[in-house]
Amino acid sequence: MPLEKLRREIGKAVIGQESVVDEILVCLLAGGHALLEGAPGLGKTLLVRTLARCLNLRYSRIQFTPDLMPADITGTNVLEGAEKRFRFEPGPIFGNIVLADEINRATPKTQSALLEAMEEAAVTVAGERHVLEAPFFVLATQNPIEMEGTYPLPEAQLDRFLFKIDVPSPDADELAAILNVTTGAAREKPHPVMDGPAVLALRDEVRAIELASPLIQHIARLVRATQPDAPEASDATKRFVRYGASVRGGQSIALGAKAFAHLDGRSHVSFADIRRAALPALRHRLILNFEGEADGVSTDEVVKETIAHVPEVPDSVRE
Repeated sequence: MPLEKLRREIGKAVIGQESVVDEILVCLLAGGHALLEGAPGLGKTLLVRTLARCLNLRYSRIQFTPDLMPADITGTNVLEGAEKRFRFEPGPIFGNIVLADEINRATPKTQSALLEAMEEAAVTVAGERHVLEAPFFVLATQNPIEMEGTYPLPEAQLDRFLFKIDVPSPDADELAAILNVTTGAAREKPHPVMDGPAVLALRDEVRAIELASPLIQHIARLVRATQPDAPEASDATKRFVRYGASVRGGQSIALGAKAFAHLDGRSHVSFADIRRAALPALRHRLILNFEGEADGVSTDEVVKETIAHVPEVPDSVRE
């Protein structure tokens, strides 16, 4: 199976982090973008670079800094030649897999340069629209530890990411394996196992997977349960949440669940797939109120309680 080969090739460079790899692949298959959050040195850049190599796609990296300007991302018109004509010089956003490294270090004006590209797969420069080559996949990273000199992403931009993926520190066994591999002799490098057209074909297959009506209703109830004013809201939502997930949150769960099923080689979606997709799809879409912030409650805690609160079979059906 191509996806199994892809996992094996990524595993040649990335030790452990199986759940992170799976969630990134789900975003790729679903046609969305991913926000990776983790401390420095956990292999986020290596993972993205390895993915691009295994897919034989053009890799581009943007290092976000406070002095980065929008034109440094999108590109600009350059005056050249004796005829004094303008020629568009594409920026690093013109890649298939784009790493937006430490995205929260750039100013909001520069962050917003990604919005059109992420939503429409195109950028507009000097009134001219330039379409990005498909597949187009943005993986942004941010450091949760060092917050000085950072600009938190606004909710509108966070909502553009299909998943927010937490990158955990390796356990003792994984760390030992990493140290053994990275400080020893040169190891085998990953090889390409797929290309752009194959990725686009997989995306079509994911979209073609049907969601049964009970599953769609369950996703709808989950999203409603994150909204504090809704009758379906969980106790944690009512107490700690100011704004819940939008329609895009439900779309992310649905597409993520389909992609998880496809990743496991199944042509149908289960409630387990919805549970796997719900946390990374919703954790960045909830805005806590003052009480939640003051009590140090995380959105992960609220989402987990909401998942437990919403029954997979509604009470009306049970009766």
